[in-house]
Amino acid sequence: MSILSYWRDKCLAVILRFLVGLVARVHATPDEVRQIKSRDAGRSIRVHVYRSSSTGPSPVLLNWHGSGFLLPHHGSDDEFCRQVSRETKYAVLDCAYRLAPEHPFPAALNDVEDAIKYVLARPNEFDLTHVSLSGFSAGGNLALAAAANLFPTDTFHSLLAYYPVTDLSTDGSKKSTPVDKGRAIPVFIGRLFNRCYIPSTFDRRDPRISPLFARADQFPQRLLMITADMDSLALEAEKLAQKIEESPGRHVVSQRMADCTHAWDKRTRAGTPRHAAKELAYKLAVDMLNTE
Repeated sequence: MSILSYWRDKCLAVILRFLVGLVARVHATPDEVRQIKSRDAGRSIRVHVYRSSSTGPSPVLLNWHGSGFLLPHHGSDDEFCRQVSRETKYAVLDCAYRLAPEHPFPAALNDVEDAIKYVLARPNEFDLTHVSLSGFSAGGNLALAAAANLFPTDTFHSLLAYYPVTDLSTDGSKKSTPVDKGRAIPVFIGRLFNRCYIPSTFDRRDPRISPLFARADQFPQRLLMITADMDSLALEAEKLAQKIEESPGRHVVSQRMADCTHAWDKRTRAGTPRHAAKELAYKLAVDMLNTE
């Protein structure tokens, strides 16, 4: 990316962050906030901790928020994290990560790897036989990419992916929704996200960037894939879920939510069909985590 292109996209990112912040304020209520060490000297990674009722080393779920790789939405999964910590034996670490365009790939994935290594180095606090990953949208991409590329297959108990982007090599104009009701992510916004996140020196089919192209047998044994029928990212996520399901020994639950758009669960009202879809989507996570 040239200097001129970088500053153009940075200005667009700042404007987008401001506009989204006006309508989607984040309010999180974790039990604890930690700053864990980054691989980079002089910086740390902010982590919200949701404690479980377990005694002794607890199972642990590491979660990463949606962002388009550039929106500061750490804490937006507060309700999901609290429900998991309340209805399972899992403690939840909701982890921040660096954002583009200031910090393009692989900065965010490095932060994800560092957070996982932090957990794996603490057997006295966490049950390392029950380490699971989850992520929403861009966070789902990061969880999938880390699991399939950075750690041995048997490292994780389960992987929970909510409407993740899995193929950044295909332009948004060529992506369609499962039902003909419009596109949740405008094409120009998707292109901005991709330009900011992926330096021109990287192949967009790199499985660390587009998990769709990772080998199926590299993913954890258990996968929950949640998609939405009005989301242009649904078909690629479902394609990945099917690919993983065809790999021997995998247990895959793939659920498409009707009449739902991208990130629908962040803006629902009780008593509506979308709220019911959110309740089901979160219950499926609880069910998978509670399965031995």
